[in-house]
Amino acid sequence: MASRDYVKRGRGNRNQPKKRNQSKSRRKPWRSGLLALILLGAFGFGLFTLSQDPEPKEAKPVATQAKPKQKKTSSLPAPPEEKWGYVDSLPNREIEVTAKEQVVSKIPYIMQCGAYKRADQAEARKLDIAFQGLNSKIRKKEDSSWYRVVLGPYKFRRDAERDKHKLQRAKIEPCAIWKESQ
Repeated sequence: MASRDYVKRGRGNRNQPKKRNQSKSRRKPWRSGLLALILLGAFGFGLFTLSQDPEPKEAKPVATQAKPKQKKTSSLPAPPEEKWGYVDSLPNREIEVTAKEQVVSKIPYIMQCGAYKRADQAEARKLDIAFQGLNSKIRKKEDSSWYRVVLGPYKFRRDAERDKHKLQRAKIEPCAIWKESQ
């Protein structure tokens, strides 16, 4: 059996030239050139006519009797008087503000900033915290092998939050705040 080339089979006949639209190939390029010349000529004619406008005639001054110039005596009105008295009263006024009474918890707050298996890791975290100006302690429970880095005790949660934000700005995270259970 003769071998057939199936790859070329789907391409079709390449030898036939494609039919071109005969009207497009017979376009006359001189038409667009002629149109450009007409537009250029019209523009030039417009510029020429604009430059040929006659200059306006100067008007001769009419001799009349000169009237003496009167000085305007009108002046600005007087500035209005102030209607408001707050300008004088505000510097002398005192405002009384009563702050909410903070509730002191019986159980103090602590903040834990890490728990480590090795004591040297806990010491390194304690040193990082000390560079921020805060005192921390390392605690180890008797029945546990973990070393916890703890700050506090704090009377108010707000104080613990302030120190937590200070440590976050120094990129020392994560820190958690609890009520101390010991």
